Amino acid sequence: MAKYSVKVFITYRKGVLDPQGVAVEKAAHQLGFKKVTDVRVGKYITMTIEAESENEVRKEIEEMAKKFLVNPVIEEYTYEIEEVK
Repeated sequence: MAKYSVKVFITYRKGVLDPQGVAVEKAAHQLGFKKVTDVRVGKYITMTIEAESENEVRKEIEEMAKKFLVNPVIEEYTYEIEEVK
């Protein structure tokens, strides 16, 4: 059985107000970073999963996302998988 390093990135869906993103953008502008736009703040989750294959890991991530990691009404997610050597 192999170990896989997983990174999950969760953000608000486009069109959903991101109050933290708005606050970060305003702060950046106040500090002189006027070129900063469209700031989105999200969650970043790392984990290690032991599995027989990368496909098994994908199934685990998808199931976790549906059950408890992501609110599908307002959030979307992507993930990266890398086998730990």
